[in-house]
Amino acid sequence: MPVARTALGTGFAAGALALLTSCSMLTGADDGTVELTFWSWAPGIEEVVQIWNEANPDIQVTVSDQGAGEEVVTKLLTASQAGHPPDLVQAEYQALTTLAARDTVADLSAYTTEAEEAFHQSEWSQVTMGTDSVYAIPQDSGPMMLYYRSDLFDEFGLKVPQTWEEFAEVGRQVRDEHPGHHITSFSSTDPGWFAGLAQQAGATWWNTRGDAWEVSVDDEPTLRVAEFWGELVEEDVVSGRPMYTPEWNAALNDGSLLTWPSAIWAPGVLSGNAEDTAGDWSMAPLPQWEEGERTTGNWGGSATAVATGTSHEEAATQFAIWLNTSPEATEALVLRSGIYPAATEAKEELAVSRPPEFFAHQEDFYEQAAQISEGAASVTWGPNVNITYSSYEDAFAAAISDGTPFTEAITTMHTDTLSDMENKGFSLTS
Repeated sequence: MPVARTALGTGFAAGALALLTSCSMLTGADDGTVELTFWSWAPGIEEVVQIWNEANPDIQVTVSDQGAGEEVVTKLLTASQAGHPPDLVQAEYQALTTLAARDTVADLSAYTTEAEEAFHQSEWSQVTMGTDSVYAIPQDSGPMMLYYRSDLFDEFGLKVPQTWEEFAEVGRQVRDEHPGHHITSFSSTDPGWFAGLAQQAGATWWNTRGDAWEVSVDDEPTLRVAEFWGELVEEDVVSGRPMYTPEWNAALNDGSLLTWPSAIWAPGVLSGNAEDTAGDWSMAPLPQWEEGERTTGNWGGSATAVATGTSHEEAATQFAIWLNTSPEATEALVLRSGIYPAATEAKEELAVSRPPEFFAHQEDFYEQAAQISEGAASVTWGPNVNITYSSYEDAFAAAISDGTPFTEAITTMHTDTLSDMENKGFSLTS
């Protein structure tokens, strides 16, 4: 998503500098220049890679856009089975465990002891499995926050909610006093959105115990979140309109949706879908389940993985670490690719920069974002997130259409996830 031009500093923590220095001592292949292929969909990534290529003539990287999301996962699995994978691939966090379970991405733990220090635990947890394995280097993150129509909040005399209880109260006030408006919408087509909200409440859908998986998609925090939103949809406090439809876009423009719980990349969506409302929105932390807490979930984000089978695993890892930790690369990623960097130092540098153009009036936008990001929950993704997400879409669409409890949709998600893992032969805790 687009991010305003910034001026990241060139200074970097001593630990990160030591990391980059140690990586620079890697040797190239005996037969000359190492040539690496990198599958990535990030806009402008070629310009970032060119910085590396100019400084590292012995290790040259070529970018290839093979799509994003499930498309790139499918292509990588196919290429790996055929024996012709790329050397590196950009992968969403929730796909990494699936790729690792299929032996498609390499364990980089032999090269990443110092790299871990460059990231907050919430980012690092999304590229690890168990206590030892590391399957990628975090690239960008998607901490969630609340975007709200500050112009209409002022006009309607509404208080920005600090807790989810206050959020519901404000929503009921809007329903009663301003018919035709909703506090927000609940989307049955965006499982990643719901997953982030569940993470904030403390949900842990997957965990590992030794060599076995523990599955708890129906844990208490998730049921709490589902019950909360289900009641608001039933009361018509929250619309059941899915995101990214023409109707949803129109509601962003005309103010009939007053808030959007979303992620750091939301300014790009708002500027593209509701350009004329620039300056009318403000950003605040997500409402909390308990007053005084400072937690959030993640919606989105990706990492740089090294494909199993590459003959240049060490060189590829060297590039992946540089891409996601060095000041010159993270600054270029922000400027060219519009990401919110995962590296802690890069976030701190970004915090003192200008806000996104759509939020030019909120000068502390990135300062707030950095503070919010510190409260992001750690996540362990399971090996069949695609099944869980598909089940979410079907179960919640049916719940909204039929008026059935959202908690029943969670039960369906849990059952579908567990059954799929059993059918695929994963070891499960009893």
